[in-house]
Amino acid sequence: MQPVAESIRVAAIFTPGTQIKPVWFEWRCRKHAIAATSYFWKDSLGAATRLHFAVSDGSNLFELMFDTSDQSWTLVGVEAQ
Repeated sequence: MQPVAESIRVAAIFTPGTQIKPVWFEWRCRKHAIAATSYFWKDSLGAATRLHFAVSDGSNLFELMFDTSDQSWTLVGVEAQ
């Protein structure tokens, strides 16, 4: 996976409880519809909890991260097919 570390805009569904489901994201002026989420995990950086999502648009694999401290999204990496 190639590291990216760029801020992105994400549309997500916040389901009852604590689940978040990203639906699409924009990166470099292109919208990527999320076809599948293959993996989800959490980590911490100081007091901030960060939620990581391994997602696919049907062709490529992306790692998205949601930082709960400032509610920002970052595209961490991409693996293009």
